[in-house]
Amino acid sequence: MVFPGSTEEVAAVLQLATQRGVPVIPRGAGSNLCAGTVALQGGIVLALTRLDRILELSPSELLARVQPGVTSAALASAAAAEDLLWAPDPGSRTVATVGGTIATCAGGLRGLKYGVTRNYVLGLEAVLPTGEVIRTGGRLNKDVAGYDLTRLLTGSEGTLAVITEATVALRPAPETTGTGVAYFPTLADAGRAVAAIIAGGLLPATLEFLDRTCVNAVEDFAHLGLRTDAGALLLFGDDGEPDATQAALARMSDACVVAGALEVTTAAQVTEAEALLAARRCTLPALSRLGALTILEDATVPRPRIAEMVERIGGIADRYSVPIATFGHAGDGNLHPTCVLQSPDDTEAVQRAELAFKDIFAAALELDGTITGEHGVGAAKLPYLAQQLGQAQMSLLRRLKAAFDPAGILNPGKLGS
Repeated sequence: MVFPGSTEEVAAVLQLATQRGVPVIPRGAGSNLCAGTVALQGGIVLALTRLDRILELSPSELLARVQPGVTSAALASAAAAEDLLWAPDPGSRTVATVGGTIATCAGGLRGLKYGVTRNYVLGLEAVLPTGEVIRTGGRLNKDVAGYDLTRLLTGSEGTLAVITEATVALRPAPETTGTGVAYFPTLADAGRAVAAIIAGGLLPATLEFLDRTCVNAVEDFAHLGLRTDAGALLLFGDDGEPDATQAALARMSDACVVAGALEVTTAAQVTEAEALLAARRCTLPALSRLGALTILEDATVPRPRIAEMVERIGGIADRYSVPIATFGHAGDGNLHPTCVLQSPDDTEAVQRAELAFKDIFAAALELDGTITGEHGVGAAKLPYLAQQLGQAQMSLLRRLKAAFDPAGILNPGKLGS
C-alpha cells in the first residue's frame, strides 16, 4: 500500500513500477462494486485518499478544481455554499471520491435530468505509467483541439493513467426541489409508470424505484414509515422554479395514478423529502443486513423496456432459486439486481447466483442494453465484455491500452487486458 501526497510522488511510483514491471492498482474509496480496485496480480495499491483538497471553486466560471480524493459529498457541500450544484450524485456520495467517480463514470440519482459524470469533466491532470504528467482539456466548455483524451480517461477504470487533478463543471443550484412517492402492486407496474412520465414530456430530477424486498429492508433498517404491503415504490421529484416544480410533481402524480398506483403522496417539507431520498440511498446497506454475502450488479436497458427487464429478472431468480431484490434509477433504465445469500461458504448457492447474473446480463443485451451502466466492468464483468462489444472493439481496447501502458502495469486483468 502506497499513499502518495502529490502528483510528483505518483509519477515516481509509476516510473519505478514500469521499470520493474510491478502492477499498480489506483484506488479511491474502494467500494469495489465491480472488483475494480482488487489487486488480482498483487503489486502496489496506490491509494489516492491523501490527495483530498478542493484547489479552486470559481462561481464566475461554474467550475471547480479538485484532487481525486475529495468525496462527492464534500464537493457538493462546497458548491452549495456558493449556490452551485455538483450534479453527479452516486448513492455512496459520502465516501465516493471524485477520482473514483470519474474512473467509473458513475451516474447516480440525478442522472436522468443532469447526465452522468462524463458530462461534467472539463479537464484532467493525469500521470501515465511511464511517469509523464499530462493535462487534458482545461477550463473551457468548448475545446476540440486533438483527440478527446478527457473523455477517454473518464470511465477507463485506472487502466490507462492515474488521475491526480480534475477540473469539473458546476451548475447554478435550483431554486427549489420537490419529491413524491408512489406505491404500486408490482415493480413492473412502476416501470410502466416511468415510461408514461417520460412519454408525457417530463424530465424528472429524480426517478428511482425499489421492489418489495428493498422497501421492507429499508423500513426495517431506517423506520421511515414506508408502506410495506406494496409490491414496489417509485420515488419521483423535480427541481427548478417553484411553480414549475409543483406543476411537474402534479403531472408525475397523475401519471402514477393512471398507471395503477395504490397510493401517491408528495413531501410537504424539505425534511420529509430528505427522508425519502435517504430511503433510496440506504437500500444497499439495508439489504446487506439480510445475509452474510451481498452480490450487487447493475445492468441498463432502454426506458421503454424497464418493465420487461424487471419481469425477466424475476423469472431468472425463480429459475435458479436465488433471492434477487431489484432497485435502481428508473429514469435512465439502470437497474441494480441484488442477491443476498446467507453464507459465502455455500458454494452451490453462489454458483446458482453467478449463473443467474450471467442470464441477467444476457437479457440486458438482448433488450438493447448494457452489462453495466455506472459501476464499471472491473474484474466481475470482464468475462461478459466481449459479448457486448465484439472482438473488433476488444482488439481496439487492447491497442489503446498498449499505447498508454506498454508495460501493462496499470490495473492488470481489467479493461483492455
